[in-house]
This record gives sequence, C-alpha cells and structure tokens, in this order.
Amino acid sequence: MPEPDRYSRQERFTPIGPEGQRRIGASRVAIVGCGALGSYHATALARAGVGYLRLIDRDYVEWNNLQRQWLYEEADAVEATPKAVAAGRALQRVNSSITVEARVSDLTPRNAADLLDEVDLILDGCDNFETRYLINDYAVQQGRPWIYGAAVSSYGLVMPVLPGETACLRCVYPSPPPGVQETCETAGVLSTVTTTVAALQVSMALQWLSGHSESIPRRITTLDLWSGDIRQTKQPGPQPECPACGSGYFEWLEGRNRAPISLCGRNAVQIHERNRPLDLAELARRLSEVGEVRWNEFALRLFQPPFEVTVFPDGRAIVKGTTDAAVARSWYARYIGA
Repeated sequence: MPEPDRYSRQERFTPIGPEGQRRIGASRVAIVGCGALGSYHATALARAGVGYLRLIDRDYVEWNNLQRQWLYEEADAVEATPKAVAAGRALQRVNSSITVEARVSDLTPRNAADLLDEVDLILDGCDNFETRYLINDYAVQQGRPWIYGAAVSSYGLVMPVLPGETACLRCVYPSPPPGVQETCETAGVLSTVTTTVAALQVSMALQWLSGHSESIPRRITTLDLWSGDIRQTKQPGPQPECPACGSGYFEWLEGRNRAPISLCGRNAVQIHERNRPLDLAELARRLSEVGEVRWNEFALRLFQPPFEVTVFPDGRAIVKGTTDAAVARSWYARYIGA
C-alpha cells in the first residue's frame, strides 16, 4: 500500500481530488515504445499512481539514448539491456505499489490484441508510422482512446484520438508521408521537445484516467521549441470517408501493409519475428566462432564488422551496417536459417 501522503499534492488539485486519484490507481495503461517519449510517460504515470503499466518495446538501451531517455543509466547501455526491462526495473524503484509489466516485443498485427488488450488507454511512444497506424486501427476497432505524439529535431506534435468523438490518425493523415522523413538519427532531437510532447500526452492521459475526458482538448498541437512557436488547430470529428472510422476497414491491423522487413534507424534493417522461439544460449555458442558475441536472456548481439546484429528470442533481428534488405536476409539465412 502507498504511503497516505504519497499523492496528496495531486489530490489537492481540485479537478482530480480523492475520487480522481482512486480512478487513476485503478487504471491500466499500455505504453508503446520506451524511448524518449515512452520513458517519460512511464515515469510520470508511475509517480502519478497509475495502478498498472504495460511497457512495450523491441529495442535495447544504447549510449545515444541517455541524452533524452529519462529512465536509463550508463549501466543499461553497457549491458545493452532491453528498454522495457530497464524501464520496468527503474519504475519499481520509483513506485513499488504499482504493477509494471515489461514486454520485450515488436508490436505487430499478430500480437496487437495480446499487447494492447485489457487497458484503459494507449500512449504512443513509438518512432515509426507503421506502428502508429497499427495502434490507430486497433484503438478505433476496440473503441479505446490513444494519444499520438511525435518529436524530431525541435519539432513536436500531439493529438488525442477518442474513437467516435474525434478524428483518428487516418482521418487526418490517410496514409504515411511519402519520401524520406527526418528522424532523430538524421536530424537530431532536443531532449526538451520530447519531454514537452510527452508531458502534454501524460496530461491528457490523466484527464481521461481521472474521469475528466471532457477536459481533453480536441485540438492538434504543433510546436517548435527552438523558435518558440506553439500552434493549435481544432480537431475535427470522425470523417465518413476514413477507411477506419467510416468504413471499418482496418488494413494495418489485418497486416495488409506490414512489410516482412523494415528500415530501422540510419543504417539498419529489421527482420520481423519469425514465430519460432530461439535458444539464445545455443545461438551464442554457434555464433562465437563468427564474431564477438554478448548475450543475456533478452537478446544476443554479434559484432561482425561491418555488421552489428541483435537477435531476440522471438526470432526478430536488427542488422546494423546495411540498408540493403537482401544483405540482411542473406545474413539471417546464413547464420540463423531462412
């Protein structure tokens, strides 16, 4: 049980009060992505007393994360600890009275129902449109709220998606933006913009979880913290021509737009899960003759210049050192099997 005074300052905020705090304590939230946005979501909601947090992330902690990802320490980068695991451990030290479930997994159409089920709200902390459209499809289909957030360079965007009340992601952006997009790898990112975007998302989450959904601003917020510009536009309602809201056509959830591989960062290819669990200990033994291997129960890393390859227990792999899908497939087939 938490100490009686733990949430007193939050309860003294009139819109929340003791009843709102009780609701927050009984709520369940899924956070997709535990990077710059998600790590802030997680720590803020844990400190606010959200009763159950499910952390979903496919990646591991690297040194370049420490500039803006609040839950991680140098030891996590040295050990290449999965972000969900490192975040879960940190949160239990922050608030031992809540339940934290760490899921080291890539959100896909196949596992979306499992990873996003039985929560009251979904927070977007991911870094790619493919996953966001998948979240959107699932949320609209299930009538579950989610809060979209994105940040790169000094720019940020926040939009709540309340199925049946507001436009969804596909209403506003019918398809992912074409061409090459800026990423944190190529354009950099200010820690202040990721924190600001995440804070706005968490504020909306607390409004929903405390029973004040009517207070959530039905607006799309864009900001540039370097120039100081902040703009808000009215968010429309569900659009009749939207495939998801209007037609109930959920092509992302059905996997119609799911690539078996995807570019992952500046110079890497991700090979998605193969639905066959791998014995990482055995794989480490086999690959030790190929290059330097580091592994734990969560992931195996092989250093084989010019490649650095991370393999996960579900068969997923990230091949750094190439953007050529054929090269990544060839490596996977040669050392793990097609």
